[in-house]
Amino acid sequence: MIAPSILSADFARLADELAAIVGADWVHVDVMDAHFVPNLTLGLPVVEALLKVTDIPMDCHLMIDDPDRWAIGYAEAGAHNVTVHAEAAGDPVKLAKDLRAAGAKAGLSIKPGTPLEPWVDVLKHYDTLLVMSVEPGFGGQSFIPEVLDKVRQARRLVDTGHLNVLVEIDGGINSDTIDLAAEAGVDCFVAGSAVYNADDPGKAISALRDRAARIRGGA
Repeated sequence: MIAPSILSADFARLADELAAIVGADWVHVDVMDAHFVPNLTLGLPVVEALLKVTDIPMDCHLMIDDPDRWAIGYAEAGAHNVTVHAEAAGDPVKLAKDLRAAGAKAGLSIKPGTPLEPWVDVLKHYDTLLVMSVEPGFGGQSFIPEVLDKVRQARRLVDTGHLNVLVEIDGGINSDTIDLAAEAGVDCFVAGSAVYNADDPGKAISALRDRAARIRGGA
């Protein structure tokens, strides 16, 4: 799965930028509050507007403080997958249940420096694990390969039946790094500049998907 990140899109033309990502599995929307991360992007009113102009399932990544309070609104608005940060959630198990009750899939994200082990039992209540391969807060950063150990660990837990989550990765994914991520066992790849800086975003999505599929198919 390829989830283009609109963090790399032209914010003045978001409806057109959504129309350009032909073939995307999800559209990844980074919500930042200038508290949990230093950057400020967009919030629920923009997400509600975007949901009206696209049929692509929306993958909302909430890099915010107090997601227990704010995340449910994104699910109620119609987001397909709502991801909160393990480092910010007060009661992540309850939050997962509330997100699902509101109609969304529940995602849990961990920063590059956050270990997976303490969150394995919590992840039994979630649908998606989002492994950050850059520090959250800004687009265009370089991929951190060390996080792939966590991806491999998650992949083993899924393959052995201990977890039932989709493994997603976000940060620095392009035509080079997608090979490493796919080999480690990623299911869904968030790609920003690799899609939106391409001459043809739709072709870029297809190329990334084909590349990952070849790697995963040979695993």
